[in-house]
Amino acid sequence: MTRTEEFEELRPLLFSIAYRILGSVSEAEDAVQETWLRYELSPARPASARAFLSAVVTRVSIDVLRSARLRREEYVGPWFPEPLLTDPYEDPEQSAELADSLSMAALLLLERLSPLERAVFVLREVFAFGFPEIASAVGRSEAACRQLAVRARRHMDAGRPRFEADRKEREELAGRFFDALREGNVDGLRELLAADVSLVGDGGGKAPQWARGFFGTDRVSHMLAALFPPFFRIGGVVEPHQVNGQPGAIFRDRDGKVLNTWSLDILDGRIQAIRTVSNPDKLGHVGPVADAWAVLRETQQVRPDTD
Repeated sequence: MTRTEEFEELRPLLFSIAYRILGSVSEAEDAVQETWLRYELSPARPASARAFLSAVVTRVSIDVLRSARLRREEYVGPWFPEPLLTDPYEDPEQSAELADSLSMAALLLLERLSPLERAVFVLREVFAFGFPEIASAVGRSEAACRQLAVRARRHMDAGRPRFEADRKEREELAGRFFDALREGNVDGLRELLAADVSLVGDGGGKAPQWARGFFGTDRVSHMLAALFPPFFRIGGVVEPHQVNGQPGAIFRDRDGKVLNTWSLDILDGRIQAIRTVSNPDKLGHVGPVADAWAVLRETQQVRPDTD
């Protein structure tokens, strides 16, 4: 097998590691490309391409994350990871763990960890790497990596998101939610939302967003029922889709361009959180991006006719 073939076989794993460390599709793709360049230029073939490439992509991702921290602290409004529609890496024995580790809630928890803690947690808890491999990847002793893993696990366990165990039930509930949204059915929305539901958006100052968000069944259900029927009247489309391993949707304008993505946290038969990403800088990989401001203006123009 050539180096190129080895690399392409491992590319899905490398991207999945980088994305979980970085929370960014574009940065993860750049980290994978940098890993290939270093592999191509390395003078000797490593004994294990998987171990070597995983270590390189981890080190590259740690460096990128350190430089990205300041930008995220200065970000306008809430910062959410770039939405990921499909994880290229599959492992049937870990499918549930892989999906849950991709969720917006889990990735936001990872933001609380130091870059080293985050990398160690991802390699150990998500991809089940051994501590010798992890130590080589992050440049620390095995003992230090074990301590990092314990600290990271403690932080994650304290706020670890819980989701409905039955994925089919989650998908069915999400389908009912989006049907009620199309209809502007306040009562239908209310019965699907948790009492303390939150609706928060990431526009990055470059797209319409909901200030600090909406909270509670009444506020969220009435806002959704008022805004979205006119959106659908002007040709807007909601396309149910898995987003970061959880039920969600892509919202498009009448031309099929992407307005935003939604991801839903579902537990105990209710939607606990709705997270939307509308920052156009984070949507280019999903498809051509719509002019969200123009769509909002048109939606507002037809709202009086719906009263």
